[in-house]
Amino acid sequence: MKKVKVITDGACLGNPGPGGWAVVLRYGPHTKEIYGCEAHTTNNRMELTAAIQGLRLLRERCDVEVITDSEYLRNGIMSWVAGWKKKGWLTAAKKPVVNRDLWEELDEQAGRHDIQWLWTKGHASHADNNRADELASLAAKTQTSQA
Repeated sequence: MKKVKVITDGACLGNPGPGGWAVVLRYGPHTKEIYGCEAHTTNNRMELTAAIQGLRLLRERCDVEVITDSEYLRNGIMSWVAGWKKKGWLTAAKKPVVNRDLWEELDEQAGRHDIQWLWTKGHASHADNNRADELASLAAKTQTSQA
């Protein structure tokens, strides 16, 4: 099985506001960068979108390390999603799960692979996370200039 690293980040200018997401994908000596934006969104939506888009790039089942600086993303997919699904996508407070559409898509994409969800401190020493942050921020700013 191919071993792939998917490094993700999301950014938002205001929360909500214009947002961007980015992925740095590494497979052996190969690197691919993708990014995109939305006119009106939240940082959490951009973090989830980055992970979804990164996993969508993979055309076959892979052994994946997803590296993120978002505890919301990591905790959500590793701990919260299973409980939300059992409770009909309601939180412990019996309220609808925020960003359910993206959590469902992420859960579907994650199910296609063997994944380790790794957290790294944002704006620190992880070069690929810093690059993803740079691309996501650029995408958010680009959206602002287009609006």
